[in-house]
Amino acid sequence: MIYNTVKLEVPYEKVGYTQEECNATLTTYVSDISPEIGLKGRPAVLICPGGGYDFISDREGEPIAFAFLAQGIQCFVLKYTVQKAFPTNLLEASVAMKYIRDHAEEYDINPDKVFVVGFSAGGHLAGSLSVHWNKDFVKDVLGYVDEHKPNGSILCYPVISATDTHQGSIDNLCRKNSSDEFKELISLEKQVSEDTPATFIWHCADDGCVPVTNTIRYSEALRKNEIPYEMHIYPDGGHGLGLANEVTASFEWRQVNETCAEWVKLAINWIFRNCPEYPELEKNK
Repeated sequence: MIYNTVKLEVPYEKVGYTQEECNATLTTYVSDISPEIGLKGRPAVLICPGGGYDFISDREGEPIAFAFLAQGIQCFVLKYTVQKAFPTNLLEASVAMKYIRDHAEEYDINPDKVFVVGFSAGGHLAGSLSVHWNKDFVKDVLGYVDEHKPNGSILCYPVISATDTHQGSIDNLCRKNSSDEFKELISLEKQVSEDTPATFIWHCADDGCVPVTNTIRYSEALRKNEIPYEMHIYPDGGHGLGLANEVTASFEWRQVNETCAEWVKLAINWIFRNCPEYPELEKNK
């Protein structure tokens, strides 16, 4: 496995910060290129852990990468800067996405099959990349065209809206800007367009931290814009399940949920269905 951590070079000064104030890194979990197996042109995922934009959850980073890597998907875990105003994190995710594509040949990746996966607040970041990738306030700062556009997004119990949601995440994004215009900008259900990529999204109906209405609103926006999506709402499980098995469970027994744990297989199969030329697809039929 190619395991390496790189510091991302982001023009923080254009959003009012310095390199010393921010510390985004990208860690690779990539299968070695084997002469016996040969080149595959594998899909890849950029993983954005949750943590309320206050910290980075270990449970939603490396364990997720190992689960996806085991199924032939190259993985990259983003440790983005926390407690900094929007769009700082979005710029970091955009730079990370471009890094993956720039190194596609080195990592045996199909650059047209690079997805973003996010959990809770990381789901908001993944969703932000999906709806804002072509906005001027991103492209003008970075000088990109579409190198940072995800080919699809997997959103896990995501923070979506600035209302009826996890207030701590929104406060960390807003910092001192609480205008209605700004809150509409970070309310992702209001930013979906025909340029938003296909989406896989799941949530638990009894989530007491990020209400399931976040997922319902986003899915409805996808439907209205005719964006392909797959949505799963599980009856119980609460919030922050990660893999929903013993690997990512901490102190809460509810973090082990066999029904919710199916999301991993479903999401991986969804990726392969969006990669029809990839040989592994035949094994999943």
